[in-house]
Amino acid sequence: MEPESTYRKIVSFANQNPACHVATAEGDQPRVRGMLMWYADESGFYFHTASSKRLPKQLEKNPKVEVAFIRQTTDPSQMEALRISGVAQIINDPNLAERLFTERPWLRDFEKIAPDSRPVIFRIANGEAYFWNMGVNMREDSVERVRI
Repeated sequence: MEPESTYRKIVSFANQNPACHVATAEGDQPRVRGMLMWYADESGFYFHTASSKRLPKQLEKNPKVEVAFIRQTTDPSQMEALRISGVAQIINDPNLAERLFTERPWLRDFEKIAPDSRPVIFRIANGEAYFWNMGVNMREDSVERVRI
């Protein structure tokens, strides 16, 4: 893992900009979807979905993912993105699931829509992260990658 201050900047950016896009693969077809990250800390970047959706099945077959977080501004030249690639790990922890429902009580409403579905929590770790902005647009390969 990189120096704590670098990792903290990455975690802070993700927590401040939790709306993101997550890319997976289904066979040879890329799949991307907008998501709302739950939280990030020193152990990884946490997300949740539902067992009735395609995402958990995609992660089981191929856990490699990439996430893009974007900090929007009114000036497009000042836009900044954080890209993270890594391995998604599905976490079966009842205490973490209870925390999820405590922090996001609106998720309980989905039980009415899909009573047989359950929450699936996953963490992205074991990969790399880097910041991108228009200043490095033509030099993407030279941007520093940080191990997560």
